[in-house]
Amino acid sequence: MPSTAISAQGTIVQIATGTGGAKTITAVTVGYPAMVTSAAHGLANGDVVTIASVAGTMATPINVAGWVVQFKTTNTFAINLDTTGLTYTSGGTATPATYTAIANVKTVSDVQSGSASEIDVTNLASTAKEYRLGLVDNGSISMGIHLSFADAGQAALQARLLDGVAVNMKVILPSGTTPTASFSALVKKFSKSAAVDGVVEGTADIRINGAITWA
Repeated sequence: MPSTAISAQGTIVQIATGTGGAKTITAVTVGYPAMVTSAAHGLANGDVVTIASVAGTMATPINVAGWVVQFKTTNTFAINLDTTGLTYTSGGTATPATYTAIANVKTVSDVQSGSASEIDVTNLASTAKEYRLGLVDNGSISMGIHLSFADAGQAALQARLLDGVAVNMKVILPSGTTPTASFSALVKKFSKSAAVDGVVEGTADIRINGAITWA
């Protein structure tokens, strides 16, 4: 049987470094997921947008930051929001984060390797230990990097290490039905090492801060 393995070559890791121009919203569907209409929006699956100025009863849940673009078409995209029972009246903008690729990445490991906690719900009537699953901890990813002081992506990693601010990141695999992992991250470590007859190596440890969305 021929192998269906996906080549790792072409994998891209990106870090958010700014915001793009606001996209005009003209409609939001009622239901799940909510489909947002924005003509020729130019967004990609996995992009993260801040939605603002939507009017109607769905205004409170939708007018926030952090929506991940999914199932995009030329003029629409989906967000992970259930708008059942709510109404869209008018208006709205979607402002995307802009990303910079991190250069010289050699390895990316443990994307979505987290697990749920176990909650012990055993009681005196139990005949064996009983559990429920708690929140999922998506853990951390590690990146091996050839260091470059000229690279803007690596500079952004270093800046987030120093200020401790959460930042949106993406890991984009070369192929697949949902090849882009989007998540909020905290940069815990960005170490450097050097050896004879080699190049300066870097290792970045990235803590996943919340959920990972594959799009």
